[in-house]
Amino acid sequence: MAVEPVPSAPAATVEVPAGRALVVADVHAGIEAGLRREGVELASQADHRRETLLSLVAETNPDQLVVLGDLGHAIGTPQRDEREELDRLVSAITDRVSLTLVKGNHDGEIESLLADREDVTITDGSGVRLGSVGFAHGHTWPAPDVLAAETVCIGHEHPVVRLEDEVGGRRKERVWLRGAIDPAPFEDHYGDGDQTDDARGQIDGELVVFPAFNDLSGGTWINVEGQSFLAPFLPDGLADGTAYLLDGTRLGPYGRI
Repeated sequence: MAVEPVPSAPAATVEVPAGRALVVADVHAGIEAGLRREGVELASQADHRRETLLSLVAETNPDQLVVLGDLGHAIGTPQRDEREELDRLVSAITDRVSLTLVKGNHDGEIESLLADREDVTITDGSGVRLGSVGFAHGHTWPAPDVLAAETVCIGHEHPVVRLEDEVGGRRKERVWLRGAIDPAPFEDHYGDGDQTDDARGQIDGELVVFPAFNDLSGGTWINVEGQSFLAPFLPDGLADGTAYLLDGTRLGPYGRI
């Protein structure tokens, strides 16, 4: 399995040419400041996020960390609280491993903070391919070369499921979505242009949609009527995907939960 989830964590390890990568999506550093501007008061969990991520690094002993977008929360320029959290978080991470950030829609001006740092690589939102695995955020169409990988990893969606017990109790759980890529929406999007020549006929790998690292960031309910996906290629690009809880419990085809 190219993407091996870390048990009971919104993270996975992936073998890449440079060694082992720890991969997470949607950290949303500074989210409490953003919610505060919307009238929601929450104590900062910056220390908890940092320590949780460092614990995962210690547990999995990777050679690098890959973040599938939305390392920060502000869509525009990060403000003071977010800048301080990002500074401490990235410094702590790069003291241990290198960091690759695939930019998400919430990372618009993150280069103002990170572009000059050693051991930090920032790619655009269409993604990057490392060996047999492609990485993208998911708010825009992955590049053809990324789609041609054996496995494509995305974030952005924050998939969650509503579970009910026999007495009517409800809870929200983050989930993984994974399955064979349906090439049809990607071929329709890219058409017959030269940019697809390298990938044409090769979009036949696996798509893995990561749960959000930050549980405060909301999500797409996959089993609540009226919900719609955020990524422009979902659900069509993952027509027969399966949902799994963080502890590995298989819930079955996500469209029928």
